[in-house]
Amino acid sequence: MRRPLSLSAVVLALPLFLLLLFSSTAEAHNITRILAKHPEFSTFNHYLTITHLAGEINRRLTITVLALDNSAMSALLDKHFTVGTIKNVLSLHVLVDYYGAKKLHQLSKGSTLSSTLFQASGSAFGTSGYVNITNVKGGKVGFASEDNGGEFNSFYVKSVMEMPYNISILQISKVITSADAEAPTAAPLSLNVTEVLPKQGCKAFTDLLIATGVAETYQSNIDGGLTVFCPTDTALNDFLPKYKNLTVAHKVSLLLYHGMPVYLSLQMLKSSNGVVNTLATHGGNKYDFNIKTDGEDVMVKTKVVTAEVTATLIDSEPLVVYEVDKVLQPRELFKAVPEEEDEEAPAPKEAPKKKKTKAPSPKASEGEEEEDADSPIGSDESDGEPADQKSDKDGAFGSEGQKSIVVMMLSLWLGVLLV
Repeated sequence: MRRPLSLSAVVLALPLFLLLLFSSTAEAHNITRILAKHPEFSTFNHYLTITHLAGEINRRLTITVLALDNSAMSALLDKHFTVGTIKNVLSLHVLVDYYGAKKLHQLSKGSTLSSTLFQASGSAFGTSGYVNITNVKGGKVGFASEDNGGEFNSFYVKSVMEMPYNISILQISKVITSADAEAPTAAPLSLNVTEVLPKQGCKAFTDLLIATGVAETYQSNIDGGLTVFCPTDTALNDFLPKYKNLTVAHKVSLLLYHGMPVYLSLQMLKSSNGVVNTLATHGGNKYDFNIKTDGEDVMVKTKVVTAEVTATLIDSEPLVVYEVDKVLQPRELFKAVPEEEDEEAPAPKEAPKKKKTKAPSPKASEGEEEEDADSPIGSDESDGEPADQKSDKDGAFGSEGQKSIVVMMLSLWLGVLLV
C-alpha cells in the first residue's frame, strides 16, 4: 500500500512545481530580443525589423529562422535591392516548421521541402517559396530554393538558439538565392504625413505637427513603421486652451506622444494589450501608455485620460493612422495639474467608495490630485497598481483563462499527492 506523502513534502515540492509552471506559461519568443544578444547578427536583426518580418515571426507559434551573419548580409546589401525585395529574400529564410540541429541531421530519406514566409505571403510563383533541405556529403546540411535548379550554395553553420517546437534559430553560411524572391518589387507608395493626414480629417493635428517641426520626426520614422493616433478636430479644439499653456518642449513631447515607431495594424494593436512606448519615450521619461481591448473596442489609457480608437483613417504599411476621441495626455506633463484630471481617469484604489458617495467638491478633488502629484513620476505607488506592473502579471499568466487552468492543475496535482 502506498504511503501518503507528508504535508511537509507537499509544501516543499509546491514552489518547484509553481516555478516550472510559471516559467513555461510565460515563455514566448521575441526574435528582436533574442538576436540582440548576438551582435554578429545585428544587420540581419535590423532588416527583420525594417521589413516587419520580426512581427510575423513573433506571432507564429512554430518557426525556424535561418540567420545570416553581418558578412552574409553585406553580400545581400551589395546588390542594392529595394526594401520590398529584401523582405522577399529574408522571408525565404523563415521556415514555417520547426527544425532543430538534431532534426536537420536526421531527415527522413536525407532530404525534405519546407514552406517559408515567402510562400505564405502569396508573392512566390508556384513553389518557389519552398526551401530544399538536404544532407549532403561530409555531414553537411545544404539549403536551396526550389527555383535554383537544386544547387546548394548555403550550408548549416550552427544552432544559435532552440526552444523546442516553438522557435529555432540556425545560422547558415550564405543567402539562399532565388530568382523569384530577388525579382524587382514595386517601390512603396510615397507617404508624406503632411499631405496624407489632412485628407483624412486630421488637418488641425497636422497643423500642430508642422508648426512644432514634429512632422519631420514623424516622416523620418515612416520607413521603419509608424502608428499615429490622431485626435478628432473637435477633441483637439477643446484641448487647445491647455495646449497653449505648454512650453515649446512640452508641446513637442505631447505631439510625439501620439506616435509609435512601429507599424501596428488594427489586429496587431488589439493583440498588443499592454504598455507600449511612443516617439516621446526617452531616458527617464517613459511617455508610455496602455493599449486595452474590450471585445472589438480598443482603448488608449494614459493614466490621465482614456481615449477610444473610433476609426482607422489610413492603413498602408508601413503607416497606419487611427482616429481617437480625445487628446492623449501623458502623466509626465499633466499628472501634477489638478484641472487636467480627466473624469474617466481611474479613481485612487484606496478610496473607491468615497468617490462614489460624496458630492463633487473642487476642494476634495484638489486634495486627491495633490496626493497623486506628490508621488514620484513613474513611482510604483502613483496610481494604485501601475499599468506596467499589471501588464507584466498578465504576461506571466497569459490570460484570465490560463489562471483558471493553473488553479485546476494545482488542485488535481495536490489531490494525487494526498491520495
